[in-house]
Amino acid sequence: MSIDTIPDRYLQSSTQLPELFVYDFKMTEDIIKTKVNLNMHMFSFLQKGTKQVHFANTSILVDNQQSLVIKKGNCLWSELLDTEDIYYCKLLFFSDQSLEKFIEKHIKKQPQSKETVSYFSIENDTYLSSYLDSLSNIMHTPTTVSENLLALKFEELLLYLMSKYGRAFEVYLLSLITPETSSFRKNIEKNIYSTLTLEEIAFLCNMSLSTFKRHFTKEYNVSPGKWLRDKRLSKAKELLEIGTLKSSDIYQDLGYNNLSNFSSAFKAKFGINPTEL
Repeated sequence: MSIDTIPDRYLQSSTQLPELFVYDFKMTEDIIKTKVNLNMHMFSFLQKGTKQVHFANTSILVDNQQSLVIKKGNCLWSELLDTEDIYYCKLLFFSDQSLEKFIEKHIKKQPQSKETVSYFSIENDTYLSSYLDSLSNIMHTPTTVSENLLALKFEELLLYLMSKYGRAFEVYLLSLITPETSSFRKNIEKNIYSTLTLEEIAFLCNMSLSTFKRHFTKEYNVSPGKWLRDKRLSKAKELLEIGTLKSSDIYQDLGYNNLSNFSSAFKAKFGINPTEL
């Protein structure tokens, strides 16, 4: 699977990334689990469709009732059509420098951020709707004017969200410029029962698959494939023993592409077919 470097691919020239950048993203077919290397922090204002984003230690699913602020770095996202024939999302990218200017100006007493948070979810409202209309109008003005107006609109947006979400949003903004201190084990154990593949988990940990396997084996003294398989099958046994679920209800959620592979793996580990439970 190729990696999309964003917003670089949306820029018309190969010049240095701007401090602020707006892009209207539209598509007419579903895109599943795109590997994304996000080079700038991003507001994702979803207008039509649904979006799921996987990070190293969490995931989020939103529709057009919500918007997201997403921290730069590696992630996987799926963009899906809803009842409409088009997926439409307005994206606002912003740099560390533009955020630092805002923080210095408006966040006097800086609350401590204990850990990096991958996203902040925003409930859409009438203000955001009119705000997006104003962004569209700015894009039709001359470049120098649009750059100055966009800087003002970015400040306006953050001030509005600070008034709406208070300290929680301030802490999130500070986390965006806080050095990464994520735990490898924490990221792994957040994805034990996900549908992500080893390659996808490695990408979210900012590692190649081979580096990830070496690091994992050193940390856990077992190969990642065997460790994840054993954990997921043990979870499957636990769920099936409760008696309310069947194999067909759970195999996909535990990372298996088909029921036959799940049943074979289950019998190899426990010596019985899952139906015998």
